[in-house]
Amino acid sequence: MKMHNPPHPGEILRDLCLEPLGITVTDAAKALGVSRKTLSAILNGKAGISPEMALRLSKAFDTSPESWMNQQMHYEIWQAEQEHKDLNVQKLAVA
Repeated sequence: MKMHNPPHPGEILRDLCLEPLGITVTDAAKALGVSRKTLSAILNGKAGISPEMALRLSKAFDTSPESWMNQQMHYEIWQAEQEHKDLNVQKLAVA
C-alpha cells in the first residue's frame, strides 16, 4: 500500500528516536560513529539513509536495517512520482 507523502527518514529518526530519549545530535552522532554534520544532514532531510547508516541505526536502536532502507525507498519513490508525473513512457509487453 502506497503511503501519501511519507516523511523523510531523518524526521522519523528525530521525532521517534532521538527526541523521546533526550539525545542531542552531537551525542547521537558520536554514538553512531559519524560526524555531527552527517547526522544533521539526515535529520534535516538534506541527505538520505545509506545502507551503512541503516546498519548503524539498526544497531543503535535495535531495529532492522531493512526498516530504515524501506523508509528511504518509500520517501524517494514518492518524491520521484511528484517530480515526474508527466513521464512519456510506453508500456512494453511480450507478444
